[in-house]
Amino acid sequence: MTKQQKLASESKVVTNQIVLPNETNPLNKLMGGELLHQMDVTAAIAAQRHSNSIVVTASVDNVSFNHPIGLGNIVTLEAQVTRSFTSSMEVYIKVSSEDITTGIKQMTNEAYLTFVAIDGKGNKVQVPQLVPETEQEKDKFASALRRRQLRLILAGKMKPENAEELQAIFINREK
Repeated sequence: MTKQQKLASESKVVTNQIVLPNETNPLNKLMGGELLHQMDVTAAIAAQRHSNSIVVTASVDNVSFNHPIGLGNIVTLEAQVTRSFTSSMEVYIKVSSEDITTGIKQMTNEAYLTFVAIDGKGNKVQVPQLVPETEQEKDKFASALRRRQLRLILAGKMKPENAEELQAIFINREK
């Protein structure tokens, strides 16, 4: 492996938080904005580990709130870079909660966030290539280009006809 490469596992971050009263809504459930903040911070740490740079959030894919997280629950956030491009990185984050009183654990959220590495003046910097090792890392790596092209189309930065990875899914090129 070269100096311009890093293993996906090197970026892994796991954080744990307890849901406190000032982070909840009137129903004693973790507020969505607070969870998004925690997700952004944890995913940013993963991107910083990979890039050894300051990073800024470029996009957050769809986040569904599948299960409420109650007051006093433990929130576990696991993030890891799934693919790097020139100066950007895609990070997958999974959120789960644990009710300490019942022992029930459940996955509550997952999302992909994109970060751009910058220097102290705000200029983009090149990031190391990501090297996936496990089958799960390889699967996320392989599908990251499709997710990236979809993000670029939705942001108006790419025309659909230029999204070759997405076209391969929808258009049968065999004749």
